[in-house]
Amino acid sequence: MTSPHSIYERRESAVRSYCRSFPTSFVRARNALLWDEEGREYIDFLAGCSSLNYGHNDPDMKRALVEHLAGDGMGHALDFHTGPKAAFLETFERLILRPRGMDHKVMMVGPTGTNAVEAALKLARKVTGRETVVAFTNGFHGMTLGALAATGNEGKRAGAGMALPGVQRLPYEGAFGPGVDTLAQIEAMIENPSSGLDHPAAFLVEPVQGEGGLNVASREWLEGLARIAKKHGILLILDDIQAGIGRTGTFFSFEEYDIVPDMVPLAKSLSGFGLPFAALLVKPEHDLWKPAEHNGTFRGNTHAFVTARVALEKFWGDDRFRNEVQAKADYLNMRLARIAAMLPEGQVKGRGFMQGVDVGSGELAAAICAECFERGLIIETSGAHDEVVKVLAPLTIEKEILAKGLDILEGAVAAHVAPSSRLAAE
Repeated sequence: MTSPHSIYERRESAVRSYCRSFPTSFVRARNALLWDEEGREYIDFLAGCSSLNYGHNDPDMKRALVEHLAGDGMGHALDFHTGPKAAFLETFERLILRPRGMDHKVMMVGPTGTNAVEAALKLARKVTGRETVVAFTNGFHGMTLGALAATGNEGKRAGAGMALPGVQRLPYEGAFGPGVDTLAQIEAMIENPSSGLDHPAAFLVEPVQGEGGLNVASREWLEGLARIAKKHGILLILDDIQAGIGRTGTFFSFEEYDIVPDMVPLAKSLSGFGLPFAALLVKPEHDLWKPAEHNGTFRGNTHAFVTARVALEKFWGDDRFRNEVQAKADYLNMRLARIAAMLPEGQVKGRGFMQGVDVGSGELAAAICAECFERGLIIETSGAHDEVVKVLAPLTIEKEILAKGLDILEGAVAAHVAPSSRLAAE
């Protein structure tokens, strides 16, 4: 009898990845729970790689989208003016930009985060007239050639077959260990005319490196980088694609710092509902595009405008949601610290509701994640060696479901840590 999954082997490209780690067929989802075709329930600690910060199938977003579809609302609109776009922009201005003192323009780009990064790179070079962009060790910015050139991961870059020029890499905070001041190194490189580093158009940096292993830039380091950028006329691009939209507790991961970035690429959970939607926030003085100079057939997703507006109104009209996320983040940190203590070299990494455990090796992390899947938990790894087991549960996850998922993770770690190692850790 032919397996119902044989169509994937027969017709889908070998590039598929997540389905190899989670070999089942999912048919239904609600908030932080998934069900497969056999009716088995799973807890989702992946959330579309932070594309589902508000969980699966939020009822209010779903209702608004269904009403839009049932009323023959615009589906595809290029960059026409539409009611849903105006409503989204007005809500984003009222609830997000103005309360944070941000006057940025919102540039609609192609539907994925990598396109927002591509637009930022192009615009930085256009504004400054310079070519070089500084990216950072362990950074990840997307899979198209420009964004990939700024990505650190060797395996990801190898898939391109070539590398685009114009990117130089400098050390992120902590790249050489806790005792090395990488900010001083960066400033020395910028100010030394014989360093070999051409005067940059921009710094492209993640406040929290999601794919790079949950490395966190401190307030002092990020504000210092912003100071260097301002001093030398370098644009500051803060990539908030994975760390933004509430993932670290605030809407933007940098908003509690004394920083106003020149550009902010956004995507993933921007639509609120898992729909493709990316945008680039740009300071008005840098919005020097000519009409259609960066365009795309699917720039601005009308269906995503509908759900994104509802998400903003539902979750960001006051501080209740933020406070709930912070409480869950504190609980997550406590539980992960307990799990890290089970490992000889275990270490909690990340910030807010974007945390994980460095278990010491990619092999062990993969084994733990596979064990979690067998026990009903979807969770993945990150880091240079895939050594970090990363929790990206929906921000809306119920406390009891979060606790149950962490129980599964703790049990999986215990199953793969030798008794002698546990005793040594204790």
